[in-house]
Amino acid sequence: MALVRRIVDDKGVDQKPRAIADGAVLDGASLLSAPIRWPSENLLSDTVEFGGRKAQEAAEQLGITNIAALLSHLPRDRREARTVADLVVGEQATVVVEVQSIASRPVRRRGMRPLVEALVSDQTGTLQVTFFNQPWLVKRYPPATRLVLHGTYELRNRFRVSSHAPTTDQLGAGDDVAHYPAAEGLSSTQILAAVRQHLEAARRVPDPLPGRLRARHRLPDIPSALLAGHSGQLEAARQRLAFDELLFVQLDLLRRRSRRAEEVDAPQLAAADADRGLVAGWIDEQLPFELTGDQQRATAVVLGDIARGHPMQRLLMGEVGSGKTVVALAAMLRAVECGYQAALMAPTETLANQHFATLQALMPGQAVPIALLTGSTPAARRRDVLGKLGSGELGIIVGTHALIEDDVQFDRLAVVIVDEQHRFGVRQRTALDSKASGVAGSSAPHVLHMTATPIPRTLALLGYGDLDLTELRELPKGREPIATHLASGERDRARAYERIREELRAGRQAYVVCPLVEESDTLAARAATAEYERLSSEQFADFNVALIHGQMPSAKKAEAMRSFVEGEADVLVATTVIEVGVDVANATVMLIENAERYGLSQLHQLRGRIGRGEHASVCICFGPKESERLTAFATWNDGFKLAEVDLQLRGEGELTGTRQSGLAAFRFAVLPEDAELLERARLSAREILERDPELVLAEHVPLREALERAHGSLLAIPA
Repeated sequence: MALVRRIVDDKGVDQKPRAIADGAVLDGASLLSAPIRWPSENLLSDTVEFGGRKAQEAAEQLGITNIAALLSHLPRDRREARTVADLVVGEQATVVVEVQSIASRPVRRRGMRPLVEALVSDQTGTLQVTFFNQPWLVKRYPPATRLVLHGTYELRNRFRVSSHAPTTDQLGAGDDVAHYPAAEGLSSTQILAAVRQHLEAARRVPDPLPGRLRARHRLPDIPSALLAGHSGQLEAARQRLAFDELLFVQLDLLRRRSRRAEEVDAPQLAAADADRGLVAGWIDEQLPFELTGDQQRATAVVLGDIARGHPMQRLLMGEVGSGKTVVALAAMLRAVECGYQAALMAPTETLANQHFATLQALMPGQAVPIALLTGSTPAARRRDVLGKLGSGELGIIVGTHALIEDDVQFDRLAVVIVDEQHRFGVRQRTALDSKASGVAGSSAPHVLHMTATPIPRTLALLGYGDLDLTELRELPKGREPIATHLASGERDRARAYERIREELRAGRQAYVVCPLVEESDTLAARAATAEYERLSSEQFADFNVALIHGQMPSAKKAEAMRSFVEGEADVLVATTVIEVGVDVANATVMLIENAERYGLSQLHQLRGRIGRGEHASVCICFGPKESERLTAFATWNDGFKLAEVDLQLRGEGELTGTRQSGLAAFRFAVLPEDAELLERARLSAREILERDPELVLAEHVPLREALERAHGSLLAIPA
């Protein structure tokens, strides 16, 4: 089918549409047209009537709030449907299947409706399918019903459904009947009928992109893209709409960054004497090791940022054990050197305690006052710390959420370090920023965000596009690589325990990580408390075994951690409370139970607790050896590579553990497949804002209005 392109004359009047042959290259010059005129019919506000309250509520749930939104609701391409035999674990796909059996079963969690489980099949195999919170599907999809399912194929032949609809089509049938993503109360057939009713209006949908920009990227205009999408040329339409989505996000992020730089001041922290200053003396004379090349470059960049009068907003993304804390300490010491204060906020007491101990070890002989403040700090000690903080006597403070409480007041806060910042909410981070409001001549501190969870560039551009990005990939000298092995079955388990005992007899220490604290009747996974009792009395009866998990009182957790750090405990049985902030160079072996229950980034974080000394280390993971995720984990030690693999296996929309909460879920863009489209969108956004920062030029007015509809007021400065 030909792609229909809207053509206007030099006065902006519609001419007869022309058809472009499939596969033809769009001529850039022909796309340089006058701006599309706004229609008298308001396609952006006129609602689509489906009839009935449930249908209208379902339409709103799907985002079909007006005619333009209806026409942007593209169908699935059935011609790209796979057979059951062709499904790949971790990938999204569309299948056309027939229901063999279907039933509901109760869920123990309060407030949850029964699960619906179905066995479905095509000519190549069967699938186990689960529908959540939709008990009515038992009657709607009786055996012999043919379905179009879109979702993700998982281990053990299960298919997690994201959208579904009944169909009479066979696999790969023609495109005369489109399959539109539907919802309870609104069927794909109803959506198709509404699209047919309003399809002619697609020629009048306003295009937010200037013609020159469309020409450069060989993009069809919006009317052409929508007509193509509903006529079977889905990829042409999807690419255009995906570009718009990505462009809007990049414009919003870059605009926020520009506003912050223009309108908010921060202290200028420049060394008075670069040769004899506090930071230079610390690096040259007192740091107990030599900085890696990456650390040297990152330190220079960060110190350059805070020497300017605008607040630094930088993300320091480092491999596990790459030495991010050293870079952060350089910035904090520069603040003290210039007469200001610095704070480091961590998400857990364990991590805060570890940071405090690390900073003290990194500053031998330094006369820089430093203190720790957490929820467990005794009242008398807390009063003393707060008094010194308010008077300016205390230069550096390390803490948890306790730092943002109302009674915590700084004298001259200028540098804030936020570690594992994705674990904090926006309001929590902003609350610490506001502590600097009393600094004379400034209204914001310099902020360095740190994370040991490597993020693919595609996600970094989305979730952190308003931050400068610095990576630490180089590990300190002398680190030995970590060997990772997958294990399953009793034979492997016996060998794993013997391997641990070999390390313990050599004077080393070990971790055993479990996904649960207590045993569960519903979850088939090992629990830390039960494993502690069993290992203490059986496999490691000749050694000292300690236990730590998140439900223990703070004092007991601190004691367990102390005993392991100081070498009193040989084995530490733990949950993921040790994921970050634990640095024991003598620990050389880790056993991870039920490894399939963790994401790749979390597994990599856990593995990073070993291999921190001069001895070779080994990580043993118990889980299904056929798992692609675990195979990748055993293959790669590079966290950045694992992040890319995780993105490919799980998709952008599921990486909630490695991205900022609130990151937009896309309707059309698909990552990492659209990474190149994202790069183009970011480049275009930068060029547009360099030429027209306020988007006031006539060719950018439709773009500005579309951006404000998508992301709120362009002029709003983020808190």
